[in-house]
Amino acid sequence: MVRYLARRAGQSILTIFLTVSTVFVLIRLAPGDPAAAMAGPNPSTDDLDRIREQLGLTESLPAQYWIFIRDLFGGDLGTSYAFRAPALDVVLDRVPYTITLAVSAIAVTTVLAVPLGVWMARRADTKRELGANIMTIAGQSMPDFWIGVMLLTMFAVVVPVLPASGFTTWGGLVLPTVTVATLQLALISRLVRREMAAALASPYVTVARSRGVSERALTWRYAMRNSAIPVLTALGTRFAALLNGVVVVEVVFGWPGVGSLVVRALETRDYPLIQATVLVTASLAILVQLLIDLCYPLLDPRVRLGKAA
Repeated sequence: MVRYLARRAGQSILTIFLTVSTVFVLIRLAPGDPAAAMAGPNPSTDDLDRIREQLGLTESLPAQYWIFIRDLFGGDLGTSYAFRAPALDVVLDRVPYTITLAVSAIAVTTVLAVPLGVWMARRADTKRELGANIMTIAGQSMPDFWIGVMLLTMFAVVVPVLPASGFTTWGGLVLPTVTVATLQLALISRLVRREMAAALASPYVTVARSRGVSERALTWRYAMRNSAIPVLTALGTRFAALLNGVVVVEVVFGWPGVGSLVVRALETRDYPLIQATVLVTASLAILVQLLIDLCYPLLDPRVRLGKAA
């Protein structure tokens, strides 16, 4: 276990380093000038040159990269151009909002999608299962921004029972959570249905049924346990993706998370803020994947980390 954790830690550090380095190069090769974004309308050439010199953009790309790596290992990711504050602090202020939305959405998804998927698997190839399958396909097909706008119109305008934007009260979490969870619910329930249907049709379940094992035990003790690993992997992957920010949903609901912060950073060509955002979100995503790997042996004792089963 210790050797496995050490190897994964090394891989994670290398992955984060390569990711941040790639982003460093790409954002500087992309069109746009941070000096022009900061200077305002109709700037003079002297003003642009002065701002570029203040930001360190007059150096060559290798020189800028060397300064970035040196400061990175010193814990300094630079100062945000737009916020005039340490970029890492700006990102960390937004991270709790993104984590709150991601956790609530995955919790709602798990509570609803797993029982729904089991119900669909137990009634495979029936009219009721077909109806539920059509509903999940429809939920998976609807764009998240459209769901958000419809919920916003219904519950914040027509029947104003929930806040329209922001996170001033816990009620402001409801509409973004439902919007994000709708798509996840469709994806996970269909996955659970597929895995459970295959497990319930397997020989070991047939043998257990012939021995008089109850249907409840067959479903939750036998079939669900053997279907848990792919379901957990899917939930973890979706959770890691949500930690990177749900840009469209955050913009629709004015949610102060990482996604809306990235939009602003890209609009202003805020290099330090973009790099800090990538570093934090990549670290969170890798941490989630590591925790999922550590849960595998708990769900299936046949799994051995770092070894063949």
